[in-house]
Amino acid sequence: MVVGNYKVEIFDKNINDFVPTVYGLGMLVEIRDPDDKIVLSRTYAAEGRFTFTSHSAGEHIICLNSNSTAWLYAGQLRVHLDISVGEHAVDYQQVQAKDKLSELQLRIRQLLDQVEQITKEQNYQRYREERFRQTSESTNQRVLWWSIAQTLILLLTGFWQMQHLKSFFQAKKLV
Repeated sequence: MVVGNYKVEIFDKNINDFVPTVYGLGMLVEIRDPDDKIVLSRTYAAEGRFTFTSHSAGEHIICLNSNSTAWLYAGQLRVHLDISVGEHAVDYQQVQAKDKLSELQLRIRQLLDQVEQITKEQNYQRYREERFRQTSESTNQRVLWWSIAQTLILLLTGFWQMQHLKSFFQAKKLV
């Protein structure tokens, strides 16, 4: 689970600083997964929160676009973005109130979430190690075949040069 909080500020030339945005300015939030599929595409207010659940590991692209155009406003915008991932994205006070959990039960749920997050991270690291190993072995095999090819070419060139010199000397009747 990923939670993003953002806030947009507009540059005010009169006070030479960024101030909270005017009414009507919004943000189009578009999120793409590593396979370039759109996970979320929605328009929000100038300050808000978006959430999505990632179903695939890897780098996700988060794109924030203003819904204003240069004709309406040609100034500068500042966007503050705070992203929380995994167990940090869960509001445990809200979970405690909803499920009517005691402090001990809430702490156990937090620990279970942490263990689950650690397990996911370990699985992801195993996957990356496996991919790295495959890449290393492939590169090693290519280097081996390249060196064998170079050696064969060198031997063939040397053999050809010896035959050429031998025929040259025989033609000149030096041998």
